[in-house]
Amino acid sequence: MTESPAAPAPMEEHGGYNLRSRVQAGGLSPAVPLLERAAHTASLPEAPHPIVIADYGSSQGHNSLAPMGAAISVLRERGGTERAISVVHTDLPRNDFTALFETLLNDPASYLRDNSNVYPSAVGRSFYEQILPSESVTLGWSSWAIQWLSAPPCPIPDHVQVASSRDAAAREAFRRRSAEDWRNFLAARGWELRPGGKLVLLTMALNEHGEFGYEPLLAAMYDALTAMVESGFIRPEELHRMTIPTVARSREDFLEPFGSSGSFSGLRVEEIEVFNGEDHIWADYEKGAKTYADARAYAAQWVAFSRASVFPTLAADLDKNGNDGRRAEFFDTLEAESITRLAKTPQRMLIPLARVLVTKEG
Repeated sequence: MTESPAAPAPMEEHGGYNLRSRVQAGGLSPAVPLLERAAHTASLPEAPHPIVIADYGSSQGHNSLAPMGAAISVLRERGGTERAISVVHTDLPRNDFTALFETLLNDPASYLRDNSNVYPSAVGRSFYEQILPSESVTLGWSSWAIQWLSAPPCPIPDHVQVASSRDAAAREAFRRRSAEDWRNFLAARGWELRPGGKLVLLTMALNEHGEFGYEPLLAAMYDALTAMVESGFIRPEELHRMTIPTVARSREDFLEPFGSSGSFSGLRVEEIEVFNGEDHIWADYEKGAKTYADARAYAAQWVAFSRASVFPTLAADLDKNGNDGRRAEFFDTLEAESITRLAKTPQRMLIPLARVLVTKEG
């Protein structure tokens, strides 16, 4: 399937996502050891063919540095320094690839600094279709990406996040689209992975109680949007169009395509775990004096997470009137209003995540 015109907008541009993605960066640590284990056991191509690592949903690259570096270190132990390693970062065509390559070149933590014979590249296409040659990928990685749908299936009448909606029709439409996208993602990776190749995923999930998490943040953000309608900054029809097209999946949702045989598109789930991610922002707040300033700092960091990841998608539904300044003001106003509301009642955020290891049979 191809990218829909209504697909999510890119993350905040000009390196904004790299600067404001602390939550995503903090959530990586439980999945990196799984990637290292996958790198130890993935089937390597015969020399002189390069070892290909695919980074699905790279965004601007900062959160890819540690996982790619860890995988490269293991593969170097197995294949030697003379083996060429190709690292392919993929994301939607509108992604800020300039920030990605600047990060790879200039960040002190870049995997290019201590490794020779490593060749990065990028592909601007949706990962819900095949984007790399068949049986070419040795090791795949994706973090904080596959919860994004290919496109929102319908408006959400009473919120911007379907997990917070009480509308049964909207929730079912999003569930169906999520199931379809998951199957399409797996089918594409089934074509791209070489036999014995491995794929490691870290993504939003539903916990055993069916909870999506992030409730205080979502409530503050939607209340802020409602207040912006009341003040006349945005129009009711603009808010009605605004949708965050992310869906968290349960353990059963992840396993559903594999059925009783345990196989789908030549893939098998080798390991899956749903767990609660650590709220490092809350931990910092608890260490402090819990003053008004501390509460504002707590709220500001959580809202920065939303500004980097979902504000661009919401802003894409503003009326197109050629006023670029309104978009910038939308970001700043929504950020300030959300911080004010979230700071009133600081609390630990529930962060359900899943880590999944998939193997290509062969």
